[in-house]
Amino acid sequence: MDVIKGDPTPGMSYNPNDPVYWDKTALAGELERVYEICNLCRMCFNLCPSFPALFDAVDRNDGDVRKMNKAEHDQVLDTCYQCKVCYVKCPYTPDDQHSFQLDFPRLLMRANAIRRKEEGIGFREKMFARPELVGTIAGATAPLTNWANKQPVLRAGLEATLGIHKDKLLPEFHSETFEQWLAKQPKPAGDDSKAVLFATCFVNHNNPQIGKDAVEVYSKSGVSLSCPKQNCCGMPAIEAGDVELAKKLAQANIESLAPHAKAGKKILAINPTCSYMLRKEYADLIPGEDSKAVAAATMDLSEYLFVLKQEGTFNRDFQSTPGKVAYHLPCHLKAQNIGYRSRDMMRLIPGTSIKLVDQCSAHDGTWAMKKEFFPLSMLAGKKAFDGMKEAEAETMASDCPLAAIQFDQAIGTRPIHPIQVLARAYKKDGFPTPVPPPAPKEE
Repeated sequence: MDVIKGDPTPGMSYNPNDPVYWDKTALAGELERVYEICNLCRMCFNLCPSFPALFDAVDRNDGDVRKMNKAEHDQVLDTCYQCKVCYVKCPYTPDDQHSFQLDFPRLLMRANAIRRKEEGIGFREKMFARPELVGTIAGATAPLTNWANKQPVLRAGLEATLGIHKDKLLPEFHSETFEQWLAKQPKPAGDDSKAVLFATCFVNHNNPQIGKDAVEVYSKSGVSLSCPKQNCCGMPAIEAGDVELAKKLAQANIESLAPHAKAGKKILAINPTCSYMLRKEYADLIPGEDSKAVAAATMDLSEYLFVLKQEGTFNRDFQSTPGKVAYHLPCHLKAQNIGYRSRDMMRLIPGTSIKLVDQCSAHDGTWAMKKEFFPLSMLAGKKAFDGMKEAEAETMASDCPLAAIQFDQAIGTRPIHPIQVLARAYKKDGFPTPVPPPAPKEE
């Protein structure tokens, strides 16, 4: 039997614009190569359910990855929820300049895209791939939608028809989107030449308050945020295996955002998944100078606030303190390698201490909503749930609004976004405890 070598096969491709990417035979060779490397390493055995599924399948087949059947391959694909943490941990990646050029998440993304191209995309996945459409429809009757999503009988019907687990907490919908609210407001105070906001579908339709707080916090530090025309970042489409839809969405965003990037403005994305997409995926989806400009200009909200802090322009006029904060670091933020900027900014509030919880919540887009994966998501997120609960904090925070729902599901408390912690701390009644007075200077 031939030995599977570690170096890339001629079929290696992570670029959906490359014809090799869609070659099923080329994919098979790469899957065997990468599965073999991962099986011999097993460093990622405890990161997500996909790796145990792979290792169990290989063990059942006498250690030969080539003997895995389609059902076993599908189990590996379906339990990879694209958290990207394995890429951060893996020593064999393109970013590490290793000869193996291993990118497990993108390889499985490619395998899923080819599978969906052959087998079709189901209605549930098509719906999940279009969060803006869902938000618009559900937002038109928001009070009724939110009520219906809490009714056990109706949820049982939703599970039976769409495969959305009947017990899964779902995002709330709002009749007025963040963009509609912003359009009614006077221009925020501050310099409008520094940055623009990529509000994200979730903030626009499901939690506009995060966007409102972001505008307020930045205005206090002299930055006026506008919200250019934008649509979904495309990650839900990629998760559904609909690469063409992802490219269409990315193209529209690039056309809107590139002029701002080329004018020297930063693009501040609220959701870590969206900032990851703009930074890491757009250049492959839509190659060109415009996508590179957007990627280079994209930053997380707290990441740019940290820049303002370094420049000495960040407003520190806090009036109340959140006290002890349990802060969850989302996977897609960690995958951007920017450090712990949300933690660093919250630390500037006097009287604040931060307990960092660096574990995946396992919500991961729409994966936790699916009937077949909701129980597994609760098991996969247990370390994160326990970490947040054991912190015994007065305030809980996470940059990921979907992770916040997952924590609410597990422990009954919904974390707020770090930008909201800052927004509340600027107010005397934002938190129950006032900021402690400065220590007297020694004479």
